[in-house]
Amino acid sequence: MLNFLRNWLDDNSREIKRLQKIVNQINELETQMSVLSDAQLQAKTPEFKERLGQGATLDDLLPEAFAVAREASKRVLGMRHFDVQLLGGMVLHKGKIAEMRTGEGKTLVATLPVYLNALLGKGVHVVTVNDYLARRDSEWMGRLYKFLGLSVGLIVHGLSWDERKHSYNCDVTYGTNNEFGFDYLRDNMALQADQLVQRQLHYAIVDEVDSILIDEARTPLIISGQADKATDLYFTFAKLVPRLHPDTDYTVDEKAHTVVLTEEGVARVEQMLGVENLYDDVHMELTHHLNQALKAHALMKRDRDYVVKDGEVIIVDEFTGRLMFGRRYSDGLHQAIEAKEGVRVERESQTLATITFQNYFRMYEKLAGMTGTAETEQEEFRKIYNLDVVVIPTNKPMARRELPDVVYKTEQSKFKAVVEEIAQKHATGQPVLVGTISIEKSEVLHELLRRRGIPHQVLNAKFHEKEAEIVAQAGRLGAVTIATNMAGRGTDIVLGGNPEFLAQAELRTHSAYDPEDPIATGKLYQQLLAKYEQQCAEEHRRVVELGGLHIIGTERHESRRIDNQLRGRSGRQGDPGSSQFFSSLEDDLMRLFGSDNIAGIMDKLGLEEDVPIEHGLVTRSIESAQKRVENRNFDTRKHVLEYDDVMNQQREVIYRQRMQVLLGEDLKDVVLQMITDTVSAAVEVYAPNGVIPEEWDLEGLLTNADQVFLPEHELQVEDLEDIGREALRDLLLEKALAAYEAREAELGAELLRELERMVLLRMVDEKWMDHLDAMDQLREGIGLRAYGQKNPLVEYKFESYQMFQNMIDAIREDVVRYVFRVNVVQAPQQQRQTIENKYQDEAVPVPVRREVKVGRNDPCPCGSGKKYKKCCGKVS
Repeated sequence: MLNFLRNWLDDNSREIKRLQKIVNQINELETQMSVLSDAQLQAKTPEFKERLGQGATLDDLLPEAFAVAREASKRVLGMRHFDVQLLGGMVLHKGKIAEMRTGEGKTLVATLPVYLNALLGKGVHVVTVNDYLARRDSEWMGRLYKFLGLSVGLIVHGLSWDERKHSYNCDVTYGTNNEFGFDYLRDNMALQADQLVQRQLHYAIVDEVDSILIDEARTPLIISGQADKATDLYFTFAKLVPRLHPDTDYTVDEKAHTVVLTEEGVARVEQMLGVENLYDDVHMELTHHLNQALKAHALMKRDRDYVVKDGEVIIVDEFTGRLMFGRRYSDGLHQAIEAKEGVRVERESQTLATITFQNYFRMYEKLAGMTGTAETEQEEFRKIYNLDVVVIPTNKPMARRELPDVVYKTEQSKFKAVVEEIAQKHATGQPVLVGTISIEKSEVLHELLRRRGIPHQVLNAKFHEKEAEIVAQAGRLGAVTIATNMAGRGTDIVLGGNPEFLAQAELRTHSAYDPEDPIATGKLYQQLLAKYEQQCAEEHRRVVELGGLHIIGTERHESRRIDNQLRGRSGRQGDPGSSQFFSSLEDDLMRLFGSDNIAGIMDKLGLEEDVPIEHGLVTRSIESAQKRVENRNFDTRKHVLEYDDVMNQQREVIYRQRMQVLLGEDLKDVVLQMITDTVSAAVEVYAPNGVIPEEWDLEGLLTNADQVFLPEHELQVEDLEDIGREALRDLLLEKALAAYEAREAELGAELLRELERMVLLRMVDEKWMDHLDAMDQLREGIGLRAYGQKNPLVEYKFESYQMFQNMIDAIREDVVRYVFRVNVVQAPQQQRQTIENKYQDEAVPVPVRREVKVGRNDPCPCGSGKKYKKCCGKVS
């Protein structure tokens, strides 16, 4: 009765039970599909498309389409979808998150909803965390799609424009989250319609969805160009800050990740710099540099937050332990770290386009995701992305033992115990995977194991080039592997070793290997594979007898999800395994959030440093601390999103209108409306309603008209006197429209249309970039409004709206000014130098900018009335 009530109240169980009925329907179709020839099976794809065209829905086709995909997988890939994989596929099709344990075959699961949704012809995106996985999955699973008549594309770093365009036009497109986001931004910087690569965002399945939509959501994608700011001050403050004393001159809050100067610190810095008041308006730049130098010195730790490699400061992803080549901290923090480390300081950059993953992925009509660890974050997924999490049962019962945490007083005694545990397991031959939370800790452990003479592999941001190879062999007999965070590694750990990796490794060094002879190479590979399959099978049997892969966590992460990802590497597909975490009261999580109660227990028991406390109560206490940190981080991300949503609304307006300009052939009506609005705005300023005509600034109005919408006019103040406000507006508008028609007759309608389009796009881009900078400045200082009993978010929304309206007005006025003055001349094509903040190698090709040029004898666009060659174009 109790179990019945528990299942009845459990939404997840009810959902699984409902989907199981459809699984039964798919299984009933299996015999029917298995007797079809290859040609008959392939003919199902056009049949499904025809039925969709006749009004059928994807849900109507689901059982049969899934059955077709499963049968094709058996024939092409040699893999048959388990029933739980069918469940996962349906969850993904419904636009939800499928939580499936590591080793349950998420890559294969995605083929079912991908095939079904690709039948609509609108494109399906499968998003992975790195280029290796995107390329591997597109080739591996691509065989299945191609067999069924669908085209497959790949979006990774370094592709040409043509390759990107082709990939996005395919039925199924694999790629990384960074590439999809950057292509969206580049499309919205394009100056020609044929430079666009993406189609409308229809359906996406995000692999490692928690890593992409939560861990990486805090950092926006940014395309930037170099700004003209000197770098001297970074070195000045890098030398000054170390002379300040912690606690006396500044205080560090590690929980909030902030550092603040004290009154004594402010006075000391003023004395060092020789300034009277550091917070005067004239010293704003000094204050900014000081704050960034303090953060770099007190908060950013080498080999934890970043590494220095080949004279460059490279960020370390705190969740995956990978190096993030090409990505830089914003707002001058990266430059401050470069100065601190004594390497070359790169110039600051100006943001050209930016978007967060949160707002990018919310643009898809349907979004789904899969991961091994989502349940702990389901509230965030529901509130921010409107995504429900469904936990899929494992294909075989979970056999992993999760041992209670062991807590030591000091970090030194903890590492001593970890090494002892590894030595004991290694002596028996049981493979061990050790998880650390930073490069620094992995190198400490590496040195301790080296001294003990225990052979091991190290996988962290410094050695991740051999990542897949190291991870694949972590289950071999006697293997010891140290890994910095296991999030998103994307490679299964097979007990006894992976024979394919071993065969490939020997093949590359074999004396008979000849890459020019594929037939001989293929035979040699099959021989090596057979040898290693036999060897790995024997090792697998022995490792299973020893208890499978043993996981050791050397420290609890602030997120339970990351700990679960480490645990999840053991016990795949019913394999035995075990996991245990070792902690100390000196660990960051324990020190900042959870150690008081445990420290009290240890003191009462009078435990020595080398004697641990091990109890379920300790594990629960640590998990309680993790929940508090997770809630705080969720609040932080939600707060960031509230501000970013304001920017996102403006971005959507600008990008939507920009795309209309890019794709529209005739902008004449738009420009005419702009001229009308500009004239009305000028009359409103110089002859405002409610002011008597004698006080109107008619001279100023004529000057403005000459500079903006009525160049070289012959109107005099006397012509505007003694007429009403509406008549004044009508007169100016009539003459402005007549001047526009004369301009069209002079240049020709076709040329003027092209000029209008180019001017409008360029003005939108320039003003939008300035607006992004202004919004950054506003956001940085808006928090101070709270001291005035005002809600900073409300103030931010109000002021950003005003700034946005001002930007729109400025765009309109500048477009009108340039349309009346600028001529187009042939110019060489130029590329804008841009930087993208998450790329790994060389700069990716960006849209080519065609510049609008001013003729030497044309009126100067500054509005002076002089010819360009005698004004701004004058050679000095």
